[in-house]
Amino acid sequence: MTETTALTYTASSLRPAAKPTFYFIGVSTGQSSIRRVFPVWAEHLGLGDVDFAGIDLPLHADPADYRRVVEFLKHDELSLGALVTTHKLDLYHASRDLFDESDPLALLMDEVSCISKRDGLFRAHAKDPITAGFAIDAITTEWEGRTAFLMGAGGSAIALSWHLSRPERGSNVPDRIIVSNRSQDRLDGLREIYSSFGTEVPLQLELTPEPGDNDRIVSALPAGSVVVNATGLGKDAPGSPLSGEALFPVDGIAWDLNYRGDLVFLDQARAQQQERRLRVEDGWVYFIHGWTRVIAEVFDTEIPTSGPDFDVLSDLAAAAR
Repeated sequence: MTETTALTYTASSLRPAAKPTFYFIGVSTGQSSIRRVFPVWAEHLGLGDVDFAGIDLPLHADPADYRRVVEFLKHDELSLGALVTTHKLDLYHASRDLFDESDPLALLMDEVSCISKRDGLFRAHAKDPITAGFAIDAITTEWEGRTAFLMGAGGSAIALSWHLSRPERGSNVPDRIIVSNRSQDRLDGLREIYSSFGTEVPLQLELTPEPGDNDRIVSALPAGSVVVNATGLGKDAPGSPLSGEALFPVDGIAWDLNYRGDLVFLDQARAQQQERRLRVEDGWVYFIHGWTRVIAEVFDTEIPTSGPDFDVLSDLAAAAR
């Protein structure tokens, strides 16, 4: 098996890589299954002798720390690139001028989830619109008559809103997309970005500073609605965006983008699963698609998004997890 060293840095402790290194920029990277999965995938994909390292930053870190991390990755010769989670918006806003090239989705979404180097260029990519689409399509492809309620207005919610509202989907779109958030500035940012999508799917934005505010929205949703925890609560911070008093929609879907942590949202949904005929999904498939798309970009290698070869990667990840 390819040998990788499990390193974890902060913005102030970064040091030059001793050999080619791939990074994970998050909040608690040492707890992620990718620590065990990446060496197995690296061996299977033939990525060579490569290290894997986490970079931990607090939620909404100092912009100077984001810039310090990005400048390090840009100038350190053996640092190959990174997957960015949680910090996708804040990191890009603090450091977009440091990138030589941003892909069209990064410019549209105003975020970065993948950092790579190619032909002397330091590049920013927004992979979430693609990976979130793969993940939610694995859960359901039927959207007519459904409402989508996304709790959290960060990068994942922006990506899902884009995927679900694309004009080329025709009539297979939600009746409306509701997005809630604890702070108004993220909602304002999402409204501006959504207006550029060229979609006719209605967007409803809700300021929800308290979990009870989300409870009221969930409890009023029509049957068949899809409720998504895109807040990071349950992984990046403890708890759930719901208080536990919410009544999930009959015949609906509850999807937590997290697969690790205290996962309170999933517990709340499972408590109503039988009575409400609720389908409950965690974030494991999202994890697989998110990491494989970034690895493909950073290492310039082909990785399928479905089929037998993708299933092998999924099985390897499940075994390593």
